[in-house]
Amino acid sequence: MPGMGRTLQTGNSIIVSSFHNALLHQLLIILLVALICAIGFNVVRTIQWRRLKAHGLRSFPTPARPGTPEPLARRVVRIGFAALWILDGLLQIQSGMPLGLTSGVVQPAAATSPPWVQHLVNSGVTIWSNHPVEAAAAAVWIQLGIGIWLLVAPRGRWSRLAGLASVGWGLVVWVFGEAFGGIFAPGLTWMFGAPGAVLFYCVGGVLVALPEHAFSTARLGRIIVRAGGIFLLGMAILQAWPGRGYWQGRNGTLNAMVQQMAQTSQPHVLSSWLGSFGALVQAHGWGVNLFVVIALTGVGALFVSERRELVLGGLVAFVVLSLADWVLVEDLGFLGGVGTDPNSMIPMALVLVTGYLAMVRLPVPLPVAEEAPDGAAVTTQGEPDAGPGSAIDGAIGSASEEGTSGGWWDRVTLSYLLRSVAAVAALAIVLVGAAPMAMASVNRNADPILSEALDGTPNAVDTPAPSFTLTDQHGQSVSLSRLRGHVVALTFLDPVCTSDCPLIAQEFRQTDQQLGDQSHQVDFVAIVANPIYRSVSFTNAFDHQEGLTHLQNWYYLTGSLSALERVWNDYGVEVSTVANGAMVAHSDIAFVIDSHGRQRDALITDPGPTQVFASSFSSLLLSQIDQLLNT
Repeated sequence: MPGMGRTLQTGNSIIVSSFHNALLHQLLIILLVALICAIGFNVVRTIQWRRLKAHGLRSFPTPARPGTPEPLARRVVRIGFAALWILDGLLQIQSGMPLGLTSGVVQPAAATSPPWVQHLVNSGVTIWSNHPVEAAAAAVWIQLGIGIWLLVAPRGRWSRLAGLASVGWGLVVWVFGEAFGGIFAPGLTWMFGAPGAVLFYCVGGVLVALPEHAFSTARLGRIIVRAGGIFLLGMAILQAWPGRGYWQGRNGTLNAMVQQMAQTSQPHVLSSWLGSFGALVQAHGWGVNLFVVIALTGVGALFVSERRELVLGGLVAFVVLSLADWVLVEDLGFLGGVGTDPNSMIPMALVLVTGYLAMVRLPVPLPVAEEAPDGAAVTTQGEPDAGPGSAIDGAIGSASEEGTSGGWWDRVTLSYLLRSVAAVAALAIVLVGAAPMAMASVNRNADPILSEALDGTPNAVDTPAPSFTLTDQHGQSVSLSRLRGHVVALTFLDPVCTSDCPLIAQEFRQTDQQLGDQSHQVDFVAIVANPIYRSVSFTNAFDHQEGLTHLQNWYYLTGSLSALERVWNDYGVEVSTVANGAMVAHSDIAFVIDSHGRQRDALITDPGPTQVFASSFSSLLLSQIDQLLNT
């Protein structure tokens, strides 16, 4: 039968084109927001300048210098994860992302997890599968927006909010995109990326969200380093656990992972490195795993000691070990397929580097500035957490020598204003992606683009619909002219079909439900597409089976064979018996006829391989009907 076994390929041109168009349209919205922010910036500065001139002042207020610079550890973790989020957002632009992420990344990640994890992940997969274009575009802008936000808001509340946004989105990705990083699945190992790369993005976001005074002592750094050491010791125990396949060579888990990575598309130099390492694992798998166990144990012990010299040595060893694993086992994380991030080694190392810096590089107070020569402003040593983000966040200069004071727009400084405007623009980027996805997630109907991608876009026509007079499921005569004044959705169904026809009937039923109060303006008509089983008893049985008997605007029409053949020919529907008459094949097609009796659209009704596509066709049919109802 038509449609059986078909599916969409990740490079489907209609989906890819729609995805790129969505990104372009959202980029235009972002540019408009940036323009509005720029205009707002200039308006505030113009108001400042005019009021300053009115009071006889000679310059804009000078910002009060905070008492300490941004702690080095905080700056490293903020900028580092900003760069990672931006990289991840750029990777999300891949053409295969709308249709390939769930099947190529998410579902394989959850395949070996317990049923409850798979059920939770599948709820997210359903949303993405129903709305692949909106979901893929949302991932791009949310991650780019978070990365930019972390960059442009170095201090204060705006910066801490960026950290919280990183935590929130990171948890969403960790749960639904990484299936909790595989921590509930067998075979958990540090070498393959456990406990999930995005979990370290969340840790980085927490560090950015902390008040700056948390970095004023070595306590935070010691906590990070100690926690990292305990984590690595735990990973060493898992790596050494007998029976998990890591001590074996040719038939071991590690060798299988390396061989899988070697098959991805990548530069020759990387594939040659992977091939050499794979040969080493095959020949000396036990020795390779022993080295990893000893290395993780040693580095973990050095971190737990919390002694500066030992921690530094352990950090250097860990960075080298992580880079080796990133290249030789994880294959950089994003090569081949639909890789969406560089995997866990880089963010894990970044967190531990931050911990070491927070332990040994404490912020040093800046000297108090002298009064400016023109008396425009005096700076004093501020609080450690000064910076953009509070009501004025330390960005307001002191009062002028004349003692003039006014609203915040009189005193806000250029640096604070620039950073605030940039932070608002970055937040807007996040919302441009998040808002459409939030609305799509509560819509249970699949996007019409899926049906169009599978069966083609509706064929717009404007010709008189061929007339007919047939008998409905109640034995009453029904003609197309009798339905004049209503929009008519017309299709052809086999009453004894057990594959496509019941699904198509449910698509029509679902469309009727979605019409709500407008359903009284629409009639749904099916004409029998079976030359043998065409009596009213069969149409009635079909209606009862599919729950259509209560629909007041549903007509399942039949008639004599000659009358049916005339309608089939008039509408170009092919009906034939196959398998010696045991089965009937017919065209899966529907027509939308306006209230004046003219054909306006012809649609392929092939439901495709899954219920997602049936739901998508229902949405597509609804949109075509709505266009006629609103004209």
